[in-house]
Amino acid sequence: MSEKSMPFKKAEKINLQINGLNHAGEGVGRYCGIAVFVPFTMPGDTVFAEVVDLKKNFARARLLRIIEPSPGRQMPECSLFSTCGGCQLQHIDYQEQLRLKTGLVKDSLSRIAGLKDVKVLDTSGMNYPWHYRNKAGFHADKSGGTYELGFYEKSSHTLSRSAIKANYEKQGCLLVDNDLNNAAAIISGLLNKHAPKTYGVKHKSHFFNNVVLRKSIHSGEIMAVLFTGTGQWPQEKAFAKELITLCPGIASVIRYTSGEQSGTVIGNQVRCLAGSDYLTDRLGHLVFRISPFSFFQVNPSQTLTLYNKVLEYASLNGSEVIIDAYSGVGAIALYLAKRAKKIYGLEENTLAVKDARINAALNKISNTEFLPGEAEKALPALAQKGVIPDIIILDPPRSGCSRKVLDEVLNMQAPKVIYVSCDPGALARDLGYLNGNGYLVKKVQPVDMFPWTRHVETTILLQRPNI
Repeated sequence: MSEKSMPFKKAEKINLQINGLNHAGEGVGRYCGIAVFVPFTMPGDTVFAEVVDLKKNFARARLLRIIEPSPGRQMPECSLFSTCGGCQLQHIDYQEQLRLKTGLVKDSLSRIAGLKDVKVLDTSGMNYPWHYRNKAGFHADKSGGTYELGFYEKSSHTLSRSAIKANYEKQGCLLVDNDLNNAAAIISGLLNKHAPKTYGVKHKSHFFNNVVLRKSIHSGEIMAVLFTGTGQWPQEKAFAKELITLCPGIASVIRYTSGEQSGTVIGNQVRCLAGSDYLTDRLGHLVFRISPFSFFQVNPSQTLTLYNKVLEYASLNGSEVIIDAYSGVGAIALYLAKRAKKIYGLEENTLAVKDARINAALNKISNTEFLPGEAEKALPALAQKGVIPDIIILDPPRSGCSRKVLDEVLNMQAPKVIYVSCDPGALARDLGYLNGNGYLVKKVQPVDMFPWTRHVETTILLQRPNI
């Protein structure tokens, strides 16, 4: 259907009954048979909206007014909810939110993978779904001549100044640990006090780009990583000293020097300005060393829920050989290691492999072997060495597994595959392929790792039919 043949036009105002939720967290209604996506709405709402964009088979609209609210609608806790972009679902009651996330997983498995009869368990939620993030990345903005920290509003480079205490009845971002909110507010002031005086004149850019904060829930210690421009920073030691004085929880101050304004490109110009160059945290019975750029789950309590579900699905008796195909710093592999015979962890990030090996030594675990390399290449290399896995664990990035990885998994014919996913669409695509090639989906457990956002984590058990 072309834009010209649409039954309505851009800027047209329409009444709409919302009857679904899409994977972006937007409400979905139908007008003249066309799907219309409306942010900040939910199933059960009747709304008055303005059409803002027309695509081939759907439209987008802007909410103007709630005509009749859904019984599951609530007032958002955060005053910046409609502009910040970090949350998509604060207008939805938390228990209803969990039901909707279960529905998103069911819909993906049915619509994309054709798995219409698979039972999806209720999404496992949190007792207190606030201030759960033990890591947060803040953008540094210098509009008006002074630095402030916050998050960019959705699809913009406009700063939502959510790190500054004065802008909230409740301090800072409601998803971020309160100690990290405190630290962000302190750092925001110190950036202005200790910024290089002439950097902006010479380089025509900001010296400070991003600040990433991470907290050890076990010790309470905080690591601060500052992404800065290149060149000398004469005040760096003074900044670090004053930060530790004003915020005693800070145990590590790291400077990462990058020419990239986004601060997202990881390079080798990393310097420790004060304290240690890593944090130590606990996850259940395990100790983990976390370096500045290590991936570690940001919701500790729900991570345990997730890993315990992996352990349950593995159903170990001590004789199993396991391959963890995206092992990161070794969290899942080490969590299972004491109940298995041997675990191979595969990870393309060499820094993460180094951390995983250190973590194994810290926990006195000797039956794990962490190997660098992409899963596409590392899996067949293990097969050539004669490794026959009983279980393969897949915990890929949001994009899911490549077809090459899935083919290598099929070639190894492990009796069980446990798939941990953070994207229902990519998950459904991959499960559809594995299911069509000999694996049966036996159990599906969504876990709410990121309350008030559109994201949902899912753990799945697949088995070959003869098991």
